[in-house]
Amino acid sequence: MEPDISLSSYQIFNTAARTLNISRAARELFISQPAISKAIAKLEESLNVKLFIRSSRGVKLTEEGRMFYEYTSQAFDMLHRGEENLRQIATLGIGHIRIGVSTTLCKYLLIPYLKAFISRYPHIKITIQCQSTLHTLSLLESGTIDIGLIGKPNHLSQLAFDPVGEIEDVFVAAGAYLDNLCLRAGKSRVQEFSVAELFSAANVMLLDEQNITRQYIDNYFKQNRITTGQLLEISNLDLLIDFARIGLGIACVIREFIKEDLDTGTLIEIPLNTPIAKREVGFAYDRHKAQNEAMRKFIEFCKNPAE
Repeated sequence: MEPDISLSSYQIFNTAARTLNISRAARELFISQPAISKAIAKLEESLNVKLFIRSSRGVKLTEEGRMFYEYTSQAFDMLHRGEENLRQIATLGIGHIRIGVSTTLCKYLLIPYLKAFISRYPHIKITIQCQSTLHTLSLLESGTIDIGLIGKPNHLSQLAFDPVGEIEDVFVAAGAYLDNLCLRAGKSRVQEFSVAELFSAANVMLLDEQNITRQYIDNYFKQNRITTGQLLEISNLDLLIDFARIGLGIACVIREFIKEDLDTGTLIEIPLNTPIAKREVGFAYDRHKAQNEAMRKFIEFCKNPAE
């Protein structure tokens, strides 16, 4: 059976071993000398080892006492460092936040939030894991990350969701690609295509099937009875945009992220009979998990970034 020794007994031993003076240890700990001697005797009895050699000139450590003093000193040093770290967290806002986000949302949405947040709370450590929204949701459920920036899924289960904006999926292509498409089909302009004809004739570029956006678009196609001819799957939205710019086909991208391309005419939006419904984007986190101070600051900041 393990000995039942209180933390105070270790503290008494550690102080007596450091000072090698019972009366000085008693003054530091604000207890009587007999209480010091009694606690040390009980500790020696519990450990079944002699820790001090007592003489008329005071006390000194035995070999076992010196070894034990090294261990207790390291333990109390760790406790003191833990206390200091907690004080820093309370006074400076030091903490750690693990964020999951897709590469696209990180580039276009998260970075501006992080820039302002880090400026306000420079001592908080932040770890970013970039992967698909589906993977981010999996990491949230397992507790591997603290918070994720995601497009709102159909089912959130135990997750809280704080929206920060909306995004709109659109189909775009370079003007030269649409001109060539019309030429091959014997049409003078792209408006002469029906939506069904256009997607059947074009090279349609979509995110791969592991992406939640792709699932959203597949559902849109199904609801509107749209079938595609040639299909090119890509894992990254930035690549989709780049491929559309060089005229490889019609790409499904997010309007908010190609505003300059649309304004300059580098990319042309394909008109749809039924526009794709906008989607909410926001921060998701486990509503039942106790949040540390850094997480609470981040959540509050994201809700009120201008304050």
